[in-house]
Amino acid sequence: METLGVIPARYASTRLPAKPLLDINGKPMIQWVWESAKASSLEKVVVATDDERIYEVVKKFGQVVMTSDHSSGTDRVAEVVKKFDTEIVLDIQGDEPLLKPESIDSLIETMIQDREIKIATLISECKNREELADPNIAKVVINRSGFALYFSRAIIPYFKKDNGVYYRHIGVYGFKRDALFEFINLPPSKLELAEELEQLRAIENGYKIKTVLTPHHTLGVDTEEHLERVRKILKQNCDSESRN
Repeated sequence: METLGVIPARYASTRLPAKPLLDINGKPMIQWVWESAKASSLEKVVVATDDERIYEVVKKFGQVVMTSDHSSGTDRVAEVVKKFDTEIVLDIQGDEPLLKPESIDSLIETMIQDREIKIATLISECKNREELADPNIAKVVINRSGFALYFSRAIIPYFKKDNGVYYRHIGVYGFKRDALFEFINLPPSKLELAEELEQLRAIENGYKIKTVLTPHHTLGVDTEEHLERVRKILKQNCDSESRN
């Protein structure tokens, strides 16, 4: 199957303006994400933006496409996909600089092995209580087959004895081509608007979202605190690699 990774990037952000271009140890955030995607088995990786500033930065290191203005990253991804002949599309959020190529590969492999899967996404165990309580980090409950039952910014599920396993969502979605275009033509759903989580639109409309568990920790950057934590983690990783 042909595979395409699209990284939607917009300049405006309520909490972190110019988020894709924020410096992380000498590189803009969007470059960290692009490099991880390029190191995966994806056949092509493209950044999609409607902002000239992002476009000018990205074209120095990777492929970038200008799009029209969109209300969501998924709509932006869909505009780009129309230009390519691909069966599997990965919507990779541009604020995941800790994302590992191995995690991307596990999502691709899952979708290739099971042709019945139309939508899939990455998750990891959430063991940090601080992250678990952070409403900027989406949590997910899954069934025995690994399909998502619900996503929420709240702590779910509720364990009386606090001895259960919690899962957090990672901002990478896999779509079969037809499912992507079906999804963007659905109106925003009630739960999606309540939680401000776009994936709930799919669940409310009867789509099954396969979750792929990765052991690699990541942290999406939504706040200044997240940004500083990611800078420290990546600096530690770079220092460790240079010593080795």
